[in-house]
Amino acid sequence: MIFFQRIIFAIIIVLFVQTNAFAQKPTNNADKLALQYFEKKEYEKANEYFEELYDRNSEAWYIYYYKSLMGAKDLSRAEKITKKQLKQNKNNVYLYVYLGRIYKLQNEEKKEKEAYEKALKELLAVQPFIQTLANAFVEDGLYDYAIETYNKGRKITPDYPYFYERADVYKQKNDLKSMINEYLDALEFRDTEIGSVQGNLQNSLGYDDAEGGINNPLLKQELQKRIQKSPDKIILSEFLIFIQKQQKDFEGAFVQSRALDKRLREDGHRIFELAKICTSNQQWETAKRCYDYIIEKGTNNLYYDAAVIDGMNVEYLAVTLKQQPTREELLALEQKLASANEKYKSTSLNAQIVKNLASLKAFYLNKGGDAILLLQNFIEQPGMDNMAKADFKILLGDTYILTGEIWEASLLYSQVEKDFKYEAIGQEAKFRNAKLSFYAGDFAWAKTQADVLKGATTKLIANDALNLSLIITDAIGVDTNDVPLRLFASAELMSVQHKYNEAIARMDSINLLFSTNTLGDDINYSKAQIYMSLGKYAEAEAMYKNILEYYGTELYGDDAQFKLAELYEKNLNDKEKAKASYQDVLTKYPGSIYTVEARKRFRELRGDNLNN
Repeated sequence: MIFFQRIIFAIIIVLFVQTNAFAQKPTNNADKLALQYFEKKEYEKANEYFEELYDRNSEAWYIYYYKSLMGAKDLSRAEKITKKQLKQNKNNVYLYVYLGRIYKLQNEEKKEKEAYEKALKELLAVQPFIQTLANAFVEDGLYDYAIETYNKGRKITPDYPYFYERADVYKQKNDLKSMINEYLDALEFRDTEIGSVQGNLQNSLGYDDAEGGINNPLLKQELQKRIQKSPDKIILSEFLIFIQKQQKDFEGAFVQSRALDKRLREDGHRIFELAKICTSNQQWETAKRCYDYIIEKGTNNLYYDAAVIDGMNVEYLAVTLKQQPTREELLALEQKLASANEKYKSTSLNAQIVKNLASLKAFYLNKGGDAILLLQNFIEQPGMDNMAKADFKILLGDTYILTGEIWEASLLYSQVEKDFKYEAIGQEAKFRNAKLSFYAGDFAWAKTQADVLKGATTKLIANDALNLSLIITDAIGVDTNDVPLRLFASAELMSVQHKYNEAIARMDSINLLFSTNTLGDDINYSKAQIYMSLGKYAEAEAMYKNILEYYGTELYGDDAQFKLAELYEKNLNDKEKAKASYQDVLTKYPGSIYTVEARKRFRELRGDNLNN
């Protein structure tokens, strides 16, 4: 009980000293003058006042007087008042560090060291005292003594190991390896520290380059050492998986996740979640390996059907997003999807399979009739959710456009628009109908519908509607000659129907026949999209550059800038040009709808960590 009372009393004293030393408010002219001279570094004048103030209230004025004496090089007086303070309260061992400063200036190395050792020796088992002493050492750059303070703190207050405090000292010492290991010690000490450890490491390792933050290779290296030493410490493996995901080392994350799944005899849930992340990052092979691993667990596994269906979706994306998939690849994929559809056709699980199979037939294999029949049969199934049905109606409408059945497409879009008038899918259908009017040359009606959709809840639809309205306004304007726009609209329809050569030829004819037309940026942008579809990236790059050079302030300026950046990043693998182009989106088009995504991708290419 006596020891406990001493501790409580000591804490109160520390708080009193700290509060009074650093938060004392001037109460009279002597106070004000002392502080004014102190702030101006006129220490000798300040000391004339501090001496009297200190004599009246040593606890409140010691720290000011000490610093002022040190500034005036009055080391003898500074030593005297510091020893007096220690005599008044021996528990304030941080004052020995202040004595050490004096001895250091006097080149008395032995006395300096003795002062530091005495501070450590007389340190009480009270956390505020430990922290205060360590801070005093850090303030003087005495990092090893600060670490020694925390070492003693671990022994005398074992319930609080000071991992984060020690890590901060190592950070200031620029000893990153030791800093990392302190955080990893904290993680091993208690699994629930995972969030704090992740956050501190992300902040402490910096973001100056591609190896900053969690991407720092030293972190992964030290973590792998610990896993080899303590393979049963599951939290370490989970942290490594987290790091691998951040570093986009998805193959490594799969290997670690699979090992954990087997060791813990899990149901594959962590592998399934990893597969989704791999898919969103277009890591098709690793995503497929994840799904295959779950499928191998057998049909009784909770994730079996989802793995089969999502795995087929990955295969579909892997093939259709290739630069130029071969017909053999497309036909092989068609066969797999058809088999999967047959397997799940009597269940509610095959919606994604049907959507992919119909899209493959219609847009890649020139089998629009087969796709229409497949979609019609699926939509007619009883008990289908209305929203899902609307989604498939839009796809069916798109397929009708491909086969030239414009009226059937418009009818389907109108049904969706009527059923979901105030929802995003209804607005999407309305916009598609507006585009059909545009293709048909009914520009007045197309513009009326587009103007309504400028206030759409979905930004992308609103932006597309604005673009359509502006194309019509700019192309016709006060001139009643709409022939150039009719040619362009028909070329756009050809492009939608994958008649790419005809579309390009018709667009080129506009400039030949109507040299003063105002569709230059529209033509360049449409041709760029066609070239992208054909995998002709050099030609697409040229189109985007034409827009930026000649039409940079017009309708497609920001679109061209962002798409050019994407082209460099994803297709031409030129990270530096991509980074510069994304930055141009931010600086030249700050109001663009692409700014958020451009900033994200710019930071990724720069090596920033985005989970902060």
